[in-house]
Amino acid sequence: MTTTERALLTESVHATLREQIFAGELPPGAALSVPALAAKLNVSRTPVREAVQQLISEGIAVYTRNAGAKVDVVDDETIRAVFEVREVLDGLAAHQATLRATYKNIEDLSVLVVDQRALLDTPPDHRRDARMDLEFHTAIRDIAGNKPLREASTRLDGQAHLYRSDMWTIEENRRIAVDEHERILAAIRSGDAEGARSAASAHVAGLLVRTRRK
Repeated sequence: MTTTERALLTESVHATLREQIFAGELPPGAALSVPALAAKLNVSRTPVREAVQQLISEGIAVYTRNAGAKVDVVDDETIRAVFEVREVLDGLAAHQATLRATYKNIEDLSVLVVDQRALLDTPPDHRRDARMDLEFHTAIRDIAGNKPLREASTRLDGQAHLYRSDMWTIEENRRIAVDEHERILAAIRSGDAEGARSAASAHVAGLLVRTRRK
């Protein structure tokens, strides 16, 4: 196997494990045994070992000397801290994206929001709706072009996905999120960098409240 093929296999295994974790197939606290996962995925241990290391570096998994690697557990206090940092970073991303956005960037963001609005007429789908929310924020971070911000946000996104919440199954929450995305987009479109920062920060703050709401 060439170096390129090995890297592609590791990335494939990593993507598969992330998806299984976020789907709840590997729930918080689940062991990430390299031999067991390699057998399950029908691959050698090396790409699994490397993929698990990536999960650890992303904050999705943790390693302890005696227990080995396992899916991290995110409690109420941790999710609060995660969203508090996201509130600052996504506000900064929206501010910087406003100053850098091209007409094509704005059109691409508009397409994402239009698609989200259209899906409100369909039944809730937790995984789909959470993924589309993430795609919107990721697009803004990409436009901002701030690599440290993007990398830090990716780690926080992974931890946020570990927190079990019914937020995206509630119709009102879905509509509120799309309304908030439209306000962020409107500020970026008009060139209001401070307005975009405020709208994005308020959106993340609201997500925290709605995520933790019982």
